Amino acid sequence: MANPAPEQALEQARSAAALAKQAAELAEKYAEQAAAAAGAATGVDPTVYRLAIFVLAVFVGYYVVWSVTPALHTPLMSVTNAISSVIVVGALLAVGVQAAPAMGDGPLWAKVFGFIALILASVNIFGGFLVTERMLSMYKKKG
Repeated sequence: MANPAPEQALEQARSAAALAKQAAELAEKYAEQAAAAAGAATGVDPTVYRLAIFVLAVFVGYYVVWSVTPALHTPLMSVTNAISSVIVVGALLAVGVQAAPAMGDGPLWAKVFGFIALILASVNIFGGFLVTERMLSMYKKKG
């Protein structure tokens, strides 16, 4: 398989981005229709389902974190920092949608929430490093 010329590769990437954007729009449209159909069938607003999922996720997260033994808190912090790094990537994408012209211009509220998520995830990451450093210093020999 021959390597395409840079111009051809760029054109193929643009075509793929356009197809991905079209697929995302269709998926969003179908999700809205499915949510509306579920709401019409049950008479319950789809926001109630989303709120119920959020509340369940909060309870699961609470019990998962509090049932971990103290010896595993440092690895748990590492995993939490890894999850926060994924949040940072998503927040950067939400804030910088203008940097990718193929993605279009995002709404203002997405940029604001992306910026808030970026700040909170950064605080979580740096706080995790500080807590981990303090925990590891507790095991060092003094003197």
